[in-house]
Amino acid sequence: METKTRNLYLFGGLLFVLGISLGWIISPSNPEATEASHDHSVETLANQLWTCSMHPQIKLNEAGDCPICGMDLIPLVSGNSSGSGNPMVMEMTPEAVAMANIQTTLVGGMNSNGELLLTGKIQSDERQNASVTAKFPGRIEKLHVSFTGEKVKAGQKLVTIYSPELVTAQKELLEASKSKASFPELYLAAKEKLRLWKLTDSQITDLENAGNPRTEIDVLAEHSGVVTQRNIAVGDYVTTGSVLFNIVDLDKIWVMLDAYESDLPLVAVGNTITFTAAGIPGQTFQTKVTYIDPILNPNTRAASLRAELSNPGGKLLPEMFVSAKVKTNSKANSSAIAIPRTALLWSGKRSIVYVKVPNADFPSFEMREITIGSKLGEMYSVEAGLSIGEEIVTNGTFAIDAASQLSGGYSMMNRPKVKVLTASTIDFQNQLTSLTEEYFKVKNSLVNDDPAAAKKASTALKISLSKVDMNLVKGPAHEQWMVIQSEIKKAADLLEKESEISKQRSHFSKLSTQFINLTESFGLTKDKVYKEYCPMAFNNKGEYWLSESAEIRNPYFGKSMLTCGEVSATYIKGQPVLDLNSKNPSTEVHSH
Repeated sequence: METKTRNLYLFGGLLFVLGISLGWIISPSNPEATEASHDHSVETLANQLWTCSMHPQIKLNEAGDCPICGMDLIPLVSGNSSGSGNPMVMEMTPEAVAMANIQTTLVGGMNSNGELLLTGKIQSDERQNASVTAKFPGRIEKLHVSFTGEKVKAGQKLVTIYSPELVTAQKELLEASKSKASFPELYLAAKEKLRLWKLTDSQITDLENAGNPRTEIDVLAEHSGVVTQRNIAVGDYVTTGSVLFNIVDLDKIWVMLDAYESDLPLVAVGNTITFTAAGIPGQTFQTKVTYIDPILNPNTRAASLRAELSNPGGKLLPEMFVSAKVKTNSKANSSAIAIPRTALLWSGKRSIVYVKVPNADFPSFEMREITIGSKLGEMYSVEAGLSIGEEIVTNGTFAIDAASQLSGGYSMMNRPKVKVLTASTIDFQNQLTSLTEEYFKVKNSLVNDDPAAAKKASTALKISLSKVDMNLVKGPAHEQWMVIQSEIKKAADLLEKESEISKQRSHFSKLSTQFINLTESFGLTKDKVYKEYCPMAFNNKGEYWLSESAEIRNPYFGKSMLTCGEVSATYIKGQPVLDLNSKNPSTEVHSH
């Protein structure tokens, strides 16, 4: 029995050793190398999946049409993988953006400096365009310029041509030169004939000195520039007047900008234009308006502004996109904004655009609900929700929206609930905006660690509060305002009486809560107001405040931690406030 037991233990030990050996052979000897060789962070086109926006159950490995409805498939992308705190932002990979052919455009209009923000393109100066034509019939024997885009200089060989007519004209010249002393008129006429065929004086002199006609003659470029079109090949027979090449001189170019109907009264010939080109980052160019098209484009309701510019080095190329600021003689607090129809998604009474998030690590687009006005050809005016200079998606909007929906994010058909905005008049909103400006002075005093200035600003805030006409809102809105007004007064009283800045900041947090409530409940007439958050305020409990600027200037720490915080929300004039914490987004039946 003992022998049997000993054998069992021995057999078990052998199995254990054998298992360890097999594990050593099969498993990798360097775990770090294994992890490095299996990197999931790199997404390639090889594993890109494609799906249908209407039939998300379809997932294919390549682009094409949906096998159910025939719609174009779109890239299947993840949602906000960057961890952004804004659930309205859809993040995509650069590959997905390229495959969906997403294009963006800057929103134009007039800024506070009286500058119109316009977009346009570089074009060649039409006056610098030239055609090289055949001055006599013949056959192309050689091409010295063989491709479009080649640069040529005046006097450079373009083609070598054989022409019987030219041979005859040369013989006439040689015969006339023998008797030029007796018949100078015939000699001069023979030379003039060759000059009219664009032979140079040196070519004509060489012919005379050679004493024999040449069967082949070089056609020389009359202008310097870039070949934009080649219409011939070796062996082609051309007739008099046939266009051999089109050449354009790019030493001078045109900047063509689109100005909408409402912008035209603000611009004039001679206005200064400052612009940047997408293909030349970091460089700014300046010129002046030289011409305004007197005829509107019936589709876009826009007219072209033209500026002329020298182009040394040929950096500015035709068809380059440019973003320009046109200096006007007007100042504007606001300006009409128009956007292309292709940028809009409609959902019943709602209109949605996607705004490109600036300075994001990956292409990111924020879903934004806007208020649109009248239709202007292929454009729509925007009454609220967009600011001049923002960049919106004008091609591929539906692809982004569908990708967001399929990844479980918010979309046109699946949005957060709208917070109840209490109906208020413009007069009431103007008064609240003036009151909020006083709040910003309190905030900035705390940013500057100045308790005396904070007390003084609190007094001014109370005076402004007393001027708000409570009779401008009725019913539940009136009752809601009375509650907010009471809480604002309490916090302002405490701030006004307190001299210790740490306690002032504690009272300021209560004041901020009421101003955020005020902004979300009634709305302001200020173009943008930012709700900002510091997670480290009050022993890491975190606290919010309102700011007139997106730049973080922390009132809870001041100069000790001035930039601690982030923008939590942006309140845009006229845009409804969404409840991003709602767990049951609203869905509707949509048409577009």
